[in-house]
Amino acid sequence: MTFLAQAKIYLKAGDGGDGVTAFRREKFIQYGGPDGGDGGRGGDVVFEAVQNLNTLIDFRYSQHFRARKGGNGSGADRTGAAAPTMLIKVPVGTQIFDDDRETMLADLDVPGKKIVLLRGGDGGFGNARFKTSTNRAPRRSDKGWPGEERWVWLRLKLIADAGLIGQPNAGKSTFLKAVSGANPKIAPYPFTTLHPQLGVVRLSMSEEFVLADIPGLIEGAHEGTGLGDRFLGHVERCAVLLHLIDGAAGHVVDAWRTIRHELEAYGGGLVDKPEIIVLNKADSMTPRELTSRKAALAKASGAPVMTISAITGQGVPEILRALQNVITEARKK
Repeated sequence: MTFLAQAKIYLKAGDGGDGVTAFRREKFIQYGGPDGGDGGRGGDVVFEAVQNLNTLIDFRYSQHFRARKGGNGSGADRTGAAAPTMLIKVPVGTQIFDDDRETMLADLDVPGKKIVLLRGGDGGFGNARFKTSTNRAPRRSDKGWPGEERWVWLRLKLIADAGLIGQPNAGKSTFLKAVSGANPKIAPYPFTTLHPQLGVVRLSMSEEFVLADIPGLIEGAHEGTGLGDRFLGHVERCAVLLHLIDGAAGHVVDAWRTIRHELEAYGGGLVDKPEIIVLNKADSMTPRELTSRKAALAKASGAPVMTISAITGQGVPEILRALQNVITEARKK
């Protein structure tokens, strides 16, 4: 399935039904009277977050959504039928923005959460509404009120507890596959991951968390270089970032600084999130290289550095435990 993280769509709530002008005509009744009914209410536009969706791809091919108009009134003081609600299902984690792409209208971050985004128009009054002691045969009836309409942007931010970040070929996909049931594409060339991947990591019967693998970042990603930083929004909800660095490639300090610069340029509070720094591919380094590169990275970052080999599994349990501890504390808050 093709992954789509944002889409622009047009929404139109239903117009209200028209009121009607009608008069009673009954046998043996000499004088009738107004009995035109009101129009029915137009349909609302409602969004609901559901768990069985993980992309906005459906909105690429269907971009216009219009709720039905309310039924018109009729004689015998009968009100028109109210139009049904238009329910639009979106993945959990979808945010709805106004056309300016800055004003957030809704954040559907919980399964089953609903929001009435647009209200349908009220039905118009029939002529029975306008009868008075001095105007016993009104011929006035109103049109229904128009429903609300607007263009909106849908933006998907995946619900994950931990975000896996790093440069291309840092071993993120290999790590995700090793610790979860996810099956991402793995190949010996950059940008094998073209869209975010999710995996569920289970440490025990009562401990599990969702890990998101974000496509690799390179220098200038915030300006659109490579795949850009458009997928970084998927880790804004994460409690912790797992920064994976390719130890075998050398220049580990430069690699760490490049990603940190991109996080800072992106904003969204990513640079302030708890970060676990991990030197990957320990099996491809000599003990001397591993020691020197780990020390250099710890000095530059001012934080502890852990080492693993996603291929052999060396150090992986310790990393998962560290992630789970941070996530558990975040959930308590």
